[in-house]
Amino acid sequence: MEIKLEEAGLEACGKSRSFLQSDFWARFKAEFGWKPQAFLLSTPGQEESRPLLVMSRRLQAGLGFAYIPHGPEGEVDLGSEQPQRGTDLLAGLARALKSRLPASTLFIRYDPPWSLTEAPKPDSPVSEAESDADPAFPVRPEPLRPSLGSPLQRSAADIQPPDTVVLDLSQGEADLLLGMKPKWRYNIRLAEKKGVEVSSIQAAEGKARWGQSLEVFYRLYEETSARDKIALHPASYYRKLFELAEDSGGDSLPPELRVWTARHEGEALASIITIFWRGEATYLYGASSNEKRNLMPTYALQWEAIKAAKAAACQSYDFYGIPPTEDPDHPMAGLYRFKTGFGGAILHRAGSWDLALRPALYAGFRRAEALRSWYYKDFRKRGLSRS
Repeated sequence: MEIKLEEAGLEACGKSRSFLQSDFWARFKAEFGWKPQAFLLSTPGQEESRPLLVMSRRLQAGLGFAYIPHGPEGEVDLGSEQPQRGTDLLAGLARALKSRLPASTLFIRYDPPWSLTEAPKPDSPVSEAESDADPAFPVRPEPLRPSLGSPLQRSAADIQPPDTVVLDLSQGEADLLLGMKPKWRYNIRLAEKKGVEVSSIQAAEGKARWGQSLEVFYRLYEETSARDKIALHPASYYRKLFELAEDSGGDSLPPELRVWTARHEGEALASIITIFWRGEATYLYGASSNEKRNLMPTYALQWEAIKAAKAAACQSYDFYGIPPTEDPDHPMAGLYRFKTGFGGAILHRAGSWDLALRPALYAGFRRAEALRSWYYKDFRKRGLSRS
């Protein structure tokens, strides 16, 4: 497939559909060791070029890799021919990019935006109320997802979560509530009845406003990290995110970044961060206290964020990451259950795929990455669950 690339300024990515392909995200990641490059991408039969963000990062021994999150944008046939069509597109893009990347680039990693939607679950003989109360929910087979072929290969570790839940916000609030599991509607009402109050502050309101709320978020995030054994960035990472959203710079459409806090009698119980970008709302990060969990503050937070996204004319709300199936033995099974309880469509993306530019060296990197991923995402968390 013939691919044409034209170098462009980062501002060209201000028209990207995904915030991960935006100039805002490029400038943010540049603060933490990534080198962003922007291009205009043209493919056969395409009426106009599309922006493409490519980010490079150094590894050890003077090597590095290039990464394309949720790109290239544009529709790809997900039928029987999709593996070849998608492979041809990404392989052709790699050929066009190779001479424009540092000579030390070991591989190009793609996180294409293509997805398949999971079919609705069949009716269960167990009532919905009973299944909500019973943690032993049935295990579904490995989901279908878009696939690619040689010369690409599945990465040893995903960067972006390949599985997620997305709410359609074209529905009214009443229909959104009806789409939830009954226990989720009950928990939202319970939080309100018990006096849980939710507030939000936008990055655009200035550091004097969002600074304190972000400190509360990070304190709760440290508590969550210790409880669930999840990795988190230093506090400076999240501060920079808000600083750049406050000062939108060259963004043609600055993102709406918010920090949300749920409190009871003045005590912060939970906090989340959301981003609204070009009609898509995404739940980026969440944290909660070990105290007063029976007041259901996390349910109140999500409902208020969903309503705000709808009021901001967003068409969708992405919960951004769940385990691939409802496996009770998965270390993050509780996350699957929490997010899917709000309703919405379950999407399975292709995940991360690599095209090696230096195959022999890449093979060694791949083995090391697989071991590291197993330790942090499986062994460490399963060990916690057994303790």
